[in-house]
Amino acid sequence: MKVNLKLSRVGMNMETATISAWHKQPGETFRKGEPLYEIESEKVTMEVEAPCDGKMLAVTVAAGDEATVGGNVCTIDTDPVA
Repeated sequence: MKVNLKLSRVGMNMETATISAWHKQPGETFRKGEPLYEIESEKVTMEVEAPCDGKMLAVTVAAGDEATVGGNVCTIDTDPVA
């Protein structure tokens, strides 16, 4: 199933964050808990882990670009990885 992953708020006042790096590219598979991408905000730099096994379908926000909390950052396929 295709799922759009949204940028979650990690700080009380966080409204935006910069996607500093993508660890998975479209076409790559991943396992739950693997880092998908890295964000930077005013107060935090952190890796965002995969919520499930899957495959990266599309990156919506390029590395170096700013994303809004609640906005789509990528699309994944949540069908089990063989």
